[in-house]
Amino acid sequence: MGHIINSEKEYRLLQQRLDHNITGAPYSPVFIKILKLLFSVEEADIARQIPLRPTPLKVLARKLNMPVETLHYKITVMAEKGLVFDVEHKEECYVVLAPVVIGFFEFVFMRTRDEMPLKELSQLFEQYMFQDDRFAHSVFAETTQLGRSLVREEALPSGDYTEILDWEKASSVIKSAKTIGLSLCACRHKAGHLGKSCDAPQKTCMTFNGSAQMLIKKGMAEEVSVQETMAILQQCKEAGLAQIADNVQKNVGFICNCCGCCCGMLHSMRTFSMGHAVVTSNWLAQIDAEKCRGCNLCIKACPIDAIGLDENQKNKGGRRVRCDEELCLGCGVCVSACKFDSIRMKPREKRVLVPETTFDRMIAMAIERGKLSNFIFDDPSRLSHRALGRIAAMIEKSSPVKAFMAIEPIKSVFLKSIVAGAKKFVE
Repeated sequence: MGHIINSEKEYRLLQQRLDHNITGAPYSPVFIKILKLLFSVEEADIARQIPLRPTPLKVLARKLNMPVETLHYKITVMAEKGLVFDVEHKEECYVVLAPVVIGFFEFVFMRTRDEMPLKELSQLFEQYMFQDDRFAHSVFAETTQLGRSLVREEALPSGDYTEILDWEKASSVIKSAKTIGLSLCACRHKAGHLGKSCDAPQKTCMTFNGSAQMLIKKGMAEEVSVQETMAILQQCKEAGLAQIADNVQKNVGFICNCCGCCCGMLHSMRTFSMGHAVVTSNWLAQIDAEKCRGCNLCIKACPIDAIGLDENQKNKGGRRVRCDEELCLGCGVCVSACKFDSIRMKPREKRVLVPETTFDRMIAMAIERGKLSNFIFDDPSRLSHRALGRIAAMIEKSSPVKAFMAIEPIKSVFLKSIVAGAKKFVE
């Protein structure tokens, strides 16, 4: 009986460890079932002791009192399943515990695999993510998000095309990448096991450079050329999919091609009124009332229901549609769907702030979610880290700090300084 109790304890401790991550992992009996299907008891024990930041394998081996070769084998097995990241840097192996998203949820479903109970996992992830809003609020509650909308370049007026920056263009991200990986869309793959997937193509998840190299090495992606990727991008646009990219300016790691029905990010926006679980592009859809014929094609095409019939206004053709600018992602899918040239994209009055690097984004998300202390003071085996972490957590959750961070100009300056300090601390 004791071993059962101990195994339950290991999974509960692992859940608590994952909940320390910036995007969180709230407790649920359903989530414990997911962990049991993915991690053995021994793997759960190892995983809960892996820091959230890259840690040298030999350092982790000393902490676990385990031979480096033994731990390397166990970590390799876990990495093959997508539960941890193991990366080589300057001939040394570094290990990071994968979060739920973007992490082991995607890595489990980015390929077909007979050795895992994918149907059961699909049912459990569906319950965990969407039976209530706790997980969605943990991941998407604040303003800095994992993903940002890309505007379709062909949807922009020709005169405005020069205003769009390279990191805002899917074509530039693809053409500048040294390595490109292509995988199954995890969301549509999961929906397929539930009998709910739409007809959109599934092999559409694009990763770039270091992210692509890691996934290709683990068999989770296949390497493709720039030309092949551009052709897939065009196929995705023709299928009415919205492009959502890594929310950074430099070294963009992924572009997803998303549908409103299966995508976890867009589904959360529609189901839980999450606001912008995806950061908007710098563009907005604008509808020409005189040209609109009320055909509903743009309403059907919009992935987040930002376009609807305006019952109070009519034109010569009868009904007209309106766009809710508070919801609009600025993706341009509606422009492609319109047959009457009645929609154009206009620049937003206020440009959207996109973090420069992944590290900048993680710091911003950590501050907003009150988890900066988890990110910086992250070694659970060190008493000094735990003490400093508790102090930092109390400070960052205090009312004066929250009010301070709500002032955007101050927040921007503060973020730059905290990022610089954090980089020095963790290097």
